[in-house]
Amino acid sequence: MRPNEPNWYWLIKKHIFQGSVTDAFLVYKQIRFNGVYILGLVPLLLKACASASIVKHGNSLHGEAIKNGVDFDLIIGTSLVDMYAKFGALSDSRKMFDYMPERNVVTWNAMILGCIRNGDMKCASFLFDQMPQRTEVTWNQMIHGFARTGDFISARCMFDHVPPDLKNVVTWTVMVDGYATKGRMSDARLIFEDMSERNFFAWSSMISGYCRIGDVKEAKAIFDRIPVKNLVNWNSLICGYAQNGFCEEALETFGNMQEDGFEPDEITAVGVLSACAQLGQLNVGKDIHQMLCRKGIKLNQFIVNALVDMYAKCGDLTRAQSIFDGITCKNSACWNSIISGFGIHGKCKQALEFFRRMEHSNQKPNEITFLSLLSACAHGGFVDEGLEIFFKMQKCGLAASIKHYGCVVDLLGRAGRLQDAYDLIQNMPMTPNDAVWGSLLGACRLHSDMNMVNKVLEEINRQPCTIDSDNDSHCVLLSNIYAASDSWEKAERMRMVMMNQGLPKTPGRSSLMLINAEQ
Repeated sequence: MRPNEPNWYWLIKKHIFQGSVTDAFLVYKQIRFNGVYILGLVPLLLKACASASIVKHGNSLHGEAIKNGVDFDLIIGTSLVDMYAKFGALSDSRKMFDYMPERNVVTWNAMILGCIRNGDMKCASFLFDQMPQRTEVTWNQMIHGFARTGDFISARCMFDHVPPDLKNVVTWTVMVDGYATKGRMSDARLIFEDMSERNFFAWSSMISGYCRIGDVKEAKAIFDRIPVKNLVNWNSLICGYAQNGFCEEALETFGNMQEDGFEPDEITAVGVLSACAQLGQLNVGKDIHQMLCRKGIKLNQFIVNALVDMYAKCGDLTRAQSIFDGITCKNSACWNSIISGFGIHGKCKQALEFFRRMEHSNQKPNEITFLSLLSACAHGGFVDEGLEIFFKMQKCGLAASIKHYGCVVDLLGRAGRLQDAYDLIQNMPMTPNDAVWGSLLGACRLHSDMNMVNKVLEEINRQPCTIDSDNDSHCVLLSNIYAASDSWEKAERMRMVMMNQGLPKTPGRSSLMLINAEQ
């Protein structure tokens, strides 16, 4: 090795570790310009290409390896197998694997993982059966692969057949996480309780799993059992609370985490900012933003999206747009946040303008984008624009959900086009629910149309299973409609129905939250 080769190696490794893959390749280009080919650099750069999905550079490195006669070197060959699989080019990965004159267990594991990553469990199983030697990594990959595809019979069979000397805490955790990720918490719990030892990931998988099915109470009970908590455990609970709308609890847990001496990271920030956005806690959100800057936490794509969402939902649209405009690579979540923010605050024209900008970007609108736009048009009274967006969604090949139909019903109802709204409900591809009928009833009240009320009631009576009998909203709404039209006897009758069914009107409530984010 030449005297300066170690310096090149560590310089390139430093750039890759810092996420500057482009800078790493600039150094490598300089090396190649000087006519030097360093074998030890190739696997490092191939791995960087695989992680960053840089296909062009990866192919170039493969070409250089062929020219230098080292493409079948064991380490380089294994790196190429892994890289092509991560690119999604499974056939190229398999071709490289098949032609390698020598393979070790790492090569086999890379090929099996490539099949799993690309959803080909049949190929992974075939390779697993042919593999001359298996490690705990091999078994864990297969269990994860079957669980990921929802084949829990095969996953559990694989788990049960792991040799005792290879069955470690990671194996148990993979099985727990497989069940928990799919929301099968009773199965996950059985495995979890049988574990002789548990790592932090097993605890977090259980917390996240219960939050995924909305059982935050059980998630908190699991969290309280953790003997020694780490940041991942705290983040699982904070994010789980926020995702389920328990935002006060999320902020309280965030405070408790800091009191326990844990410094927040990027994941903590995303969960807490989401809670602030849902609560409309602009001041708390600003404090957290300042804390992120003060602690030097890197503002990655997820945090920046969360900041845009928080400021937009809390009404500081100027700050939201300022952060949004500063983002170089905007993903769909970022576009959706800014569109939704302007929409919910009655800025429908601006929301539509951002949508037009999104259409001209490299990001395609998704179901959430259209839902935000339809809601904005409904609240802003932009009927023609809303209908155009609804039809555009179908042209984009996106299937409208019942929420999208509900927004259009609301849009038409607010504009007084009750018959059109009723006809749309009749032609929906799914059974209308409480929200859809309630939206139309609300429009009937707004426009005092008793004829349409009676038509709606006839439909509801024909489809009683679609109405939530534990919800008092329809009874209250109908009572108010009858009262507004001077049909006092019918109004009183609806009130009696509520009393007989034990459905007292749900009282309104408000809350005030104080949190210290200055730590």
